[in-house]
Amino acid sequence: MIHQQPKIFVVGSFVVGLTIRVSRMPVLGEVVIGDEFDMGPGGKGTNQAIAAARLGAEVSLLACVGDDLFSTFADQVFDKEGIAKDHIHHIPGNSTGIGVSQLIPSGENWIVGHLGANLCMRLEHVEAAEEKIAASDIVLVQYEVPLPVVQRALELGRKYGCRNVCNPAPAQPVNNNLLELVDVLTPNETELRILLDLPPDDPTPHDILARRIFEMGAGSVVATLGDQGALLVSADGVETLPAVHGISVVDVTGAGDSFNAALAVGLGRGLRLQDSVAEAMYAGAYTVQHLGVIKGLPTRTQLERFQQTHAT
Repeated sequence: MIHQQPKIFVVGSFVVGLTIRVSRMPVLGEVVIGDEFDMGPGGKGTNQAIAAARLGAEVSLLACVGDDLFSTFADQVFDKEGIAKDHIHHIPGNSTGIGVSQLIPSGENWIVGHLGANLCMRLEHVEAAEEKIAASDIVLVQYEVPLPVVQRALELGRKYGCRNVCNPAPAQPVNNNLLELVDVLTPNETELRILLDLPPDDPTPHDILARRIFEMGAGSVVATLGDQGALLVSADGVETLPAVHGISVVDVTGAGDSFNAALAVGLGRGLRLQDSVAEAMYAGAYTVQHLGVIKGLPTRTQLERFQQTHAT
């Protein structure tokens, strides 16, 4: 049965993103002047919450911000995007998270971040949201807040029959207790290796690594592989879904967040995992064509039109 407005509870970060486009990266001690600038809300939790809301979900976000000017900006963003603020916590004496991204013409980027108030999230914040989690279809988490918080959110999601989706970024070696609570784990190809405590450039084939993580307890593993598409490992076996081609890559910064949000919305609507992954591939492809993450997060109508135009 397809549900048009799934309820998604996101546990994650709020970060103000500052992006400067430059012709090349500077060397140490050099100043390079950029030709384009974008400031907007960011952080994986916020990006995924906004993306899911634009795709038609009813979204609640558990996040922590500081008591500075950027926290006021955060409130304005959540109001504009229609995201419930019941569990947005303003932490006195702390700065709001910030990320500074340098973007080169190929679409690749480097990011320097400070998580600030995001690191102040505590178990009691999750416990206070138990009723909201109980009423949700999907719990969506990442690793930009303390891991005990992530684990408790997944425990409550499992307790109340939610589908738990975990985007393990920034990656760190697998926590088996946490992994066993995850229904869908979504690493990219670098994170796939870091999860297994391997070097980011380890040459082991993707499918072997994804199988290994699946066998450690994840309900399924969806590894995003850039222009190689996505690798899905589940109890049904291994399946590869193709990437979307024929697009111009401008900024890859938010592709993973757009993908994860669309995946969560698809699952929340009642789509099969394979169909949710396929739709999420289009969401990620739509996003990379835009400078700045938020500008590139599609609405449901925009995504459907994009899918029709680029159907493979």
